[in-house]
Amino acid sequence: MGGARDVGWVAAGLVLGAGVCYCIYRLTRGRRRGDRGRRLRPSRSAEDLTDGSYDDVLNAEQLQKLLYLLESTEDPVIIERALVTLGNNAAFSANQAIIRELSGIPIVGNMINSRNHSIKEKALNALNNLSVNVENQSKIKIYMNQVCEDVFSDPLNSAVQLAGLRLLTNMTVTNDYQHMLNSYLTDLFHVLLIGNGSTKVQVLKLLVNLSENPAMTEGLLSAQVDSSFLSLYDSHIAKEILLRALTLFQNIHNCLKMDGHLGFQPTFTKGSLFSLFYGEECAQKMKALVNHHDVDVKEKAVIMNC
Repeated sequence: MGGARDVGWVAAGLVLGAGVCYCIYRLTRGRRRGDRGRRLRPSRSAEDLTDGSYDDVLNAEQLQKLLYLLESTEDPVIIERALVTLGNNAAFSANQAIIRELSGIPIVGNMINSRNHSIKEKALNALNNLSVNVENQSKIKIYMNQVCEDVFSDPLNSAVQLAGLRLLTNMTVTNDYQHMLNSYLTDLFHVLLIGNGSTKVQVLKLLVNLSENPAMTEGLLSAQVDSSFLSLYDSHIAKEILLRALTLFQNIHNCLKMDGHLGFQPTFTKGSLFSLFYGEECAQKMKALVNHHDVDVKEKAVIMNC
C-alpha cells in the first residue's frame, strides 16, 4: 500500500475519466486474446489511453496509479471504474503478480466492505481474477469469512452473491482453504435449493470442488439438507444442474469408498445429506436416470447404480 501512495494525484488523473471508460472497453476486447503476444508499454498520457489504436493492457506504472486512486478517492463512480479496470487487467497472469507486488490485494480487498453494492461486486470480481494466482490466494484467504457472510446475507440471486460464490469457487479449486467453509455447508445447501438456475450452478460448482477432498466428506454428509434437495435428480432438471448434482454424489461416494466407510453407516442425524443420498428415494431416482435421454447423464447414473 505504501508503494502506491508514492504516486501523485496528477499522475493518477491521467488514467481515469474518459480514458478509463475507453480503456475498460479496450481491455474487454483484449482479454479474448489471452496473454500471448501482449506488450507492456511505458506510461501513456490520457490522450494515448483514449486513442482508438491503443490496445494494450496497463503496465505496472499505470496499475500503480489506479491503486493510488482507489486509496485516495471517495467518488463511487471513479472507484467502480478503477476496480473494473484492475479486474480486467487481473485476467492476465503477469498482472496478477504485479498487482500483488504493488500491495494491491489489500486495497481491492478493503472495497468488499463498501455499502455500495456495485462497488462490492466489482471488488469481488477483481479478487476473483486475482485468485487464479496461487500466491495471491494466501493473501485473499483473509477475506473468505467476510465473503461467506455477504453471500448468505445479501439478497438471493444478487450480483454480489454470485460474485462472492465465484470467488469462493476459485479459492476452493485446491484443498488449501476448503476447511474455511466447514461452518457454512448447511447454508450453501440452503442457497442451492432456493436460488435460481445461475445460483444453483454456481453453488454446485463450489460443492463439487469440496466433494473431491476426502477431508470434507464428513462435513458435507453431516450438513442438514431439506428433502427437496433430491428434486435436483429429477429427469427434467436442466442438464448443467443435473450433471453437477450427480458429480457431487459420485465424488462423495468415491471418498467414502476410499475410506472404507461403505460397509457400515457412520452416525449421521436424520435430515443430513447422508440420509438423503443413501435413502430409498435417492436410489429410485438413480435407477430412473439410467434411462435418461442424455448420454452424459445416463453414463453417470449407470456408474452410481453399480
